[in-house]
Amino acid sequence: MNSKIKSYITDNCNVIHKKPLAEIAQLMKQLSPHASRIETKNRQSLNYIAGGQHNCFLLHQGSVALYRSVDGMVLNSESAPYIFGISTQLLESDYLYIRTQETSEVSILSIEEANQIIAKEDLWKNLANLLIYTATRVYDHCTKISSLSSYEIICYQLYELMNETEEMRSSVSIVSYIKGRTFLSRSSIMKILAQLKTGDYIVTEKGLLKAINNIPSRY
Repeated sequence: MNSKIKSYITDNCNVIHKKPLAEIAQLMKQLSPHASRIETKNRQSLNYIAGGQHNCFLLHQGSVALYRSVDGMVLNSESAPYIFGISTQLLESDYLYIRTQETSEVSILSIEEANQIIAKEDLWKNLANLLIYTATRVYDHCTKISSLSSYEIICYQLYELMNETEEMRSSVSIVSYIKGRTFLSRSSIMKILAQLKTGDYIVTEKGLLKAINNIPSRY
């Protein structure tokens, strides 16, 4: 595998493995009693701002993706447990929104109440670790889609897809997943995927990713 791709994949895995689970769990323990559970369906959109109020979402089960409103590009995706919305509380417009990627369990509370609870329970260190991880994940994604070749971007996104939950992988095609997270055209994505499949470097079924073998270093 190309050393650059391998490095990016390794770095990404390291970031994911550094997810501050203990800190997130403590935040959710304190915030959950004050949050309202909401019914969600697969691919349901949730807005941070509603009725002039900023909200945050607690992800108890499932996974969701962070989208940019202007063009629908995916900037990040996370599996439970996670908290969305705290890092966007200063935005005055809906530049971002989240969408469930599978059947998920979500609860909601206002940013104002969340901030009060965090201050009361002295959870600033927990919050700082969550925000650092969130910023790193988004920065990591934006760096990779702007500094790699088309082939390298697709290889990286294939490994990203393999890191998603099984339910997520069985509900979204490889092309849709990559196109939603990059600036690449559908035709260029399909061309490279077809060649990777022909060479048995990836295993697919009805457009879904089943396995990744040793992807070649050069296109």
